[in-house]
Formats: sequence, C-alpha cells, structure tokens
Amino acid sequence: MKNSKIVVKELNSALAKIKGLEILVGQITEDWEEPPGPTPFPTLTSLREWDWKLLKKYQPFYSPLCDRCCLCGYGKCDLAKGRKGACGIDIRTQQGRHILLECVVGASAHTTHAKHLVDYLVKKLGRSHPIDLGSEIDIEAPLTRLITGVKPKTLGDLEGVLDYIGDQITQLLSSVLTGQEQNYLDFESKALHAGMLDNLALEVADIAQISGLGYPKGDAETPYVEIGLGVLDRNKPVIIFVGHNAAPGVETVEYLARSGLSDKVEVGGVCCSAHDLTRFNRGVKIVGNLSRQQLIARTGMADVLVLDQECIRVDIVEEAFKAGTRVIATIDQVCGGLPNRTEDPVDAVVEDLASGRNMGVLILDPSKAAEVAVRTAVKIAPLRRRELKPLAALAEASRCTGCGLCRRVCVPDLPVDEAVLAAAKGNLTKLSEVYDLCVGCGRCDSVCPRKIPVLTLIGEAGMEKIRKSKYKIRAGRGPILDTEIRNVGRPIVMGEIPGVVAFAGCSNYPRGHIEVAQMAEEFARRRYIVVTSGCAAMDIARYKDEEGRTLYEKYPGSFDAGGIVNTGSCVSNAHILGAAVKIANIFARRKLRANFEEIADYILNRIGAVAIVWGTQNQKAEAIATGATRLGIPVILGPKGVAHRRAYLGRPDVDEKWMPYNVRSGEKEYTGPAPEHLWYVAETKEEALVLAARLVMRPNDTLKGRSIKLRNYLDLYRKLYGTLPEDLHLFVRTESDLPVLEKDELLPVLRSQGWKPKTVPELGTTLLDRLVLRRR
Repeated sequence: MKNSKIVVKELNSALAKIKGLEILVGQITEDWEEPPGPTPFPTLTSLREWDWKLLKKYQPFYSPLCDRCCLCGYGKCDLAKGRKGACGIDIRTQQGRHILLECVVGASAHTTHAKHLVDYLVKKLGRSHPIDLGSEIDIEAPLTRLITGVKPKTLGDLEGVLDYIGDQITQLLSSVLTGQEQNYLDFESKALHAGMLDNLALEVADIAQISGLGYPKGDAETPYVEIGLGVLDRNKPVIIFVGHNAAPGVETVEYLARSGLSDKVEVGGVCCSAHDLTRFNRGVKIVGNLSRQQLIARTGMADVLVLDQECIRVDIVEEAFKAGTRVIATIDQVCGGLPNRTEDPVDAVVEDLASGRNMGVLILDPSKAAEVAVRTAVKIAPLRRRELKPLAALAEASRCTGCGLCRRVCVPDLPVDEAVLAAAKGNLTKLSEVYDLCVGCGRCDSVCPRKIPVLTLIGEAGMEKIRKSKYKIRAGRGPILDTEIRNVGRPIVMGEIPGVVAFAGCSNYPRGHIEVAQMAEEFARRRYIVVTSGCAAMDIARYKDEEGRTLYEKYPGSFDAGGIVNTGSCVSNAHILGAAVKIANIFARRKLRANFEEIADYILNRIGAVAIVWGTQNQKAEAIATGATRLGIPVILGPKGVAHRRAYLGRPDVDEKWMPYNVRSGEKEYTGPAPEHLWYVAETKEEALVLAARLVMRPNDTLKGRSIKLRNYLDLYRKLYGTLPEDLHLFVRTESDLPVLEKDELLPVLRSQGWKPKTVPELGTTLLDRLVLRRR
C-alpha cells in the first residue's frame, strides 16, 4: 500500500472534540508465518554476487551488429579493432550497455502495461478488491513473494510493488548514461536485474486481471476458442483490438452485452489483446499475431481498429486509413498522431468518424472508447461493405524487373523475387508458398524501386489460405495450480518427467510457424511438460495433424507429462517462471520469502527447465528471457536471436567452470557441464531440439533421471543427425546414468573417449557456500 494521509477536519464524540487531525499511514505489512529472507525489494547490487557467479560460469559472448557508439555528443565513435570511444568505452562494454538499455525498454513497457491494468481495475473495483486465484492456489504470486517479500492480498497491495519496479527501472536507466557504469559484467548484472523486474511486472499484471476480470484460474481444460484470419464473420460489423492491454476490449464486450449487440458485432484481437479477451469472453476471436498485422490492415477486414499498447506496427494507422478503416487509439504511449477526443461528447466523435471528418481519434477513457468503437462500426459497416474493394495487386507483378532487392532485405530470406516474377507469368504457387513463411515486415515494399506493393501481392496469392485459416486454441489458463506442482514436483526433480520446455516469444521465425508446433509436439510425445504463451501459443495452434486436429485438441492442457499448456498472453509468461519457483518451495520446502539466490540456485542445480524463444523480435522478449536466466533457466533463441548481440555460453572444455560445492562436504567437485549454456542462439530446428534435451540436464539429476534425459538426448540426436553425439562422455557420470538397453553399446564408445566414472554427490551441489555452512 502507498503512503497516504488521512485528514479529519472535525470529530465530536463522548471522549473528545478533535479538529484538524492528520494521520500519516505508511506501508502496511501483513503477518506471514515465513520470516523475511535476505533480499527483500533487492536493489541494483543486492543480487550482484549471484549474477557474477552466473556470468563467470557462463561468460557473455558478444556479436555486435555495429562497431560504433552513437549515444552521446562525442560520437559517433569507432570501437572496432580494440579502439576506445571518446569517453573511454570499448566494444565489449558498449555491448553490455546496449543490452541493459534493451532490457530496460522491455521492462518499462511491461511495467507500464501492469500499471495501466492495476489503475483501471482499482478505479473499477476498488483497492480492497481481493487477489483471488482460486481454491487450488495458495501461492498466488510466487515471483512477488520471492523478489519483494510481499504477500499481496488486494489490488491495492500491487501498487507498492509497481512503485518499487518503477524506482529500480529509473536507477537502471541512469546507469546507461555516458560516464556511469564502466564494466561489462556489471552492465550484464543490471540487465539481469531488469529482466527480473520485467517478469515481476508480468506477474502483477496477470494476477490483477485474473482477480479483477474473472479470467480462468489455472483450469487445465479451458474452452476452445477460434483462431485464424478466416474466423471473422464479415457480414457483421467488425472491431479488432491490436496490442496487449485488455481494458478497452473488456469495456467493449460489456457494452455490447448491455446494448443487446453481442451476437450482431464481431470482436477479434491481434497479439496478446486477443489472448486476454478470449480469457474474458470465449465469443471473441483471435485473428492473428504481429506478423499478420499489416495484411489485416490492408485487407480492411476491420471496420474499426482499436489500438492499446505494445507490439503495434508503427505504420498501422496509415495502412488502416488506406482501407477505409477507422482507428481509435486508447493509451497515452500510443497516440498515433490522432486528435484527442477524450473529453468530447460521444455523439460528436461517432459522427466525425462515420462521416470521415476524422479517420482516427485518441480516446483515453476505455469505457468511452468502447462505446465509440461499437457505434462507429455499426454505423459504417453497411457502407464499407459496398465500397470496400478486394485486393487487386497481382497485375502489378508484371512491372517487376527481377532486381532482387526484395529478397536481399527479406528477414527470413525468402525467394520473393522469383515468386513475383512467376506471378507475372500467372503462376501463384511460389508466392503462395512465400505467404506461409512471411513474417509480415514489409521491407520488400519499402525497397522496391518500382513501388510494387509486394506484401499485398503475397496476401492476394494466399487469399484462399486466408479464407480457410480456421483453427482451435485453448483459452489461456493463467497460473499453474499448487496441486499440480505437488503432483509433478518430485517427478521433475527426480527426472522421471524429463523436463519442462517453454515456448515463448514473437513471430519472427526463420522458416515459418510450423517449426514451433513441430518442436512442441516432439517434446509432448516424449512426455516432457510443454508450456507456452503469446505469439508462440497462437502459432502452435496453426498446425493440424492428419486427422485435422490442432495440438491443443490432441494433447491435454494440464501441467503434467505430455501436456501442452497455454498460459495465455505475454504477461502470463510469469506463471511459467512461477511454476519453477513453486517446485522449489512446495516440493523441496525451500523458503520463498525474499530468498532469490537460494531458489535460483535450486532451479539451476535441480529443475530441468528450458525456454525456447524461436521468433524473438523486440525488447520485451529479450527482457523476459534475460529474467529467466537469472533464475537459472537456460534460453534457446532462433537464428534471429543473434540480433540481441550476446549469448551466455558455458565452456565444457574448462573443468574449473563446473565445480560447485558438495552440499555435504563443502568441497568443490566436478559435475560436468549441466546445464551447458544459459543463453544460446540455435541455427536450426534440429539443433534446438537436441540442445533443449541436453539443457534440461542438471548437476543434481538422480541416476534414473539422468538416464531418462540421456535416452531422449541420444534418441533425438540419432533421429536428426544419424549418429551418436560427440559430447556424450561429458554427461555420463556413472554407468548407471546410461539407458539400460543401450549400456552394452555405449560403454565401449565412452571408454574409447577416455571416459572415467565420477562421484555423484549424495546431497547434491550448490553455488552458494552459505548453504554448505547451513547444512553442516
């Protein structure tokens, strides 16, 4: 709770007469059986020692996109070939600085989102509205408890957490100033801090909206909702929400219900607003993700586009206007150059939009924006149906000269030039294939010297696919139940469930969305627990088996072996990290309150979890993933992840890197490179699959658990590469680690590589010497 002042102007009672009494109320802390841990509300340096342990073990490896620094008035400075800038900075330190800046940008976006939601819900429901995640969840906010030491009970309690995050983000940003932080590892430590804060903000946002808007509370069998570009009934007025903040969409759904229009107006969403609106009302439809925004705008399928915040194309207003779509911006971070009509009468705003005097407006009141959106859509839809012309750009293909510039700038390097030339001859097959893999960036349009609308051509060639683009996805379930953690905690730690694989991130894929779905199914079939969120969760739904079923129809939604769990939008990523934290607390009985280092040490050494961010694009994805690594969860990125400029790589060839403390003896012992890396960029789907199977290995795996993990690693490697992995000897501690049926085959191979058995510490290992001392 924030500090607040209570003023009593006058009070008359039998005991006293009081005038002008002022009472200052500070932060209220609740009774909690568990005593406070060592790091409540950690500062920039509270966890620095833990960060440095990770960063010495997993040394940052940088891949600069540019050798120059242009951040101050001295610049631009050339930092190549060992040169220093005018301020004294070198290329390595500059990369660490840039990574911190990106993580702070991502964390600030999510924190702003969380604040908007909490402010909206406090205004709607009051500060005393309870945090309630259902009867099967006692640990409602594992990250909040772990990081701040606060056990939030009401919406008002979340305000203090957001104040803390805001203060830390300001301090982190100040470190980027020219002439502040000077060491690359300290920049990385601060980036890890920003990532942690980012995930904390995500948790605040989601538990607030779950409690305030009645979203599912960990229900494994949430309803199926429709997803795809072909799911909208365009015979009705259509309103599409773009972004991540559900408030305008929630108000719209409620306004439609009050007005008796729920079945007369189509409501759809793009990106995470779509996820969260389907959690609120299953009648809302998920149209697509970021990669389809420009195409959605160009087709004019929306009568009204409502913009909130995050992951919105910068040119979407321009593209929407070309198609005659009206635009309503609703958040002060995204004004779009539109006139502010927040204080104007609804009738006047609707009339101006319908007549075209204003093609777009800014309305900062979600309730008013909802009414304007509905009334405008209903009013203009019949006229637009008569005026709207289908895409007709294929004739433009004949102007192509085959210069190849479109392919040169294509993010996934698609044969766009060849496809356009083929289309000019009447063959749309290649252009239709490009549609399947296109990430919708629009660079091809920008560079074409003949001004051919290449992206529109791609959309037109894929029109039949668009019409048939109808799939099913489970609505986001939100948190993992405490009861589920009790059921799977032991099998995960013991290795009977080989690991937890999380798919998250954006839609910037190297070879199309199908690879994400294929990886998810590979691990689900092998009885890993698969969890997903955001764009990745949407794209997993856009894949059907031979029987026409999506993976959500084929696999259960429970947090258990063989399940595929859609937690929901980007903010629901917090529940994935929260599940790892709850395993340490509920199963292992590690203290949770403000005890970050010990919980992270437990996850790193014992919990086989890995994240795959196959389509990373913006700073938010980088911040989320960086926060995961601070908790000891390795992250694998797709090829475009190299644009984030760094990796956290282990050195399997340096034994000293893999010698944690033996918990019983206190001596340092070699455990092998597990997990081998904390942040790794994979070039192919095949590399990511075998790497994920390797990165779920942990120093404290049981013999049975390591055997199960090795069996999956070996099987995947043979299946994808046709041979045994050359690094097998690094992950076999004793003969008992080997899969029983393969021991006779593998032992001679290991001995030929000079392998020798190693000791498996009875009580496990730790990076924290204080845990050794505590257990003596």
